[in-house]
Amino acid sequence: MCHVIVTCRSMLWTLLSIVVAFAELIAFMSPDWLLGFPRSDPSASGAGVDSGEYRPSLGLYSRCLRIGKRGVGVSCGPYAGTFGEVASGFWQAAMLFLAAGTLVLGGVACISIFSLCFQSILKKSLFNICGLLQAIGGLLLMVGLMLYPAGWGSEKVIGYCGPDALPFRPALCSLGWAFYAAIGGTLASFLCAVLSAQAEIATSSDKVQEEIEEGKSLICLL
Repeated sequence: MCHVIVTCRSMLWTLLSIVVAFAELIAFMSPDWLLGFPRSDPSASGAGVDSGEYRPSLGLYSRCLRIGKRGVGVSCGPYAGTFGEVASGFWQAAMLFLAAGTLVLGGVACISIFSLCFQSILKKSLFNICGLLQAIGGLLLMVGLMLYPAGWGSEKVIGYCGPDALPFRPALCSLGWAFYAAIGGTLASFLCAVLSAQAEIATSSDKVQEEIEEGKSLICLL
């Protein structure tokens, strides 16, 4: 018989697991990892145009540039048609680790929804298994984030950040929100791994067992 068990700690873990997975996915796809140095756009002078300066952005495989008549339009899309066209080998490796970590966290997020009804699989705690996977996912993301700055010396980055750009030195560029979101998601993945143990304790407490013995199928506890 399926018992739906909802506690504050298990629900917090489930919600945070979903948020972390989405945060990492959005950050991975975003072009806002690096913000290039301000560029002047002579065509953007005149009435109705904000400024002749803008900052292009560069992601792992995509970019945003101002184009169009009088520089008003912004075009965002992939700059790399294939995996081999990614800016540098370090970014290729970073993408692999980040994608693997995001995939693991996404799978855990899906499983966490079913943990409301199924708390074990093959006599193993579902929370403990998911917590282990989240820690592994966090380690994969950490490696990816460490590899990413090593690719700042590539020709593509130099075109956005100036000739002084070197590995671990973005020169005229600044870090965009996507990089910080990826870091936040990585830290939160380890927090999820810790919370999974608390969720396991909460859903296997004596109060829960008492509710089950009373024949209740929906159990909600603080």
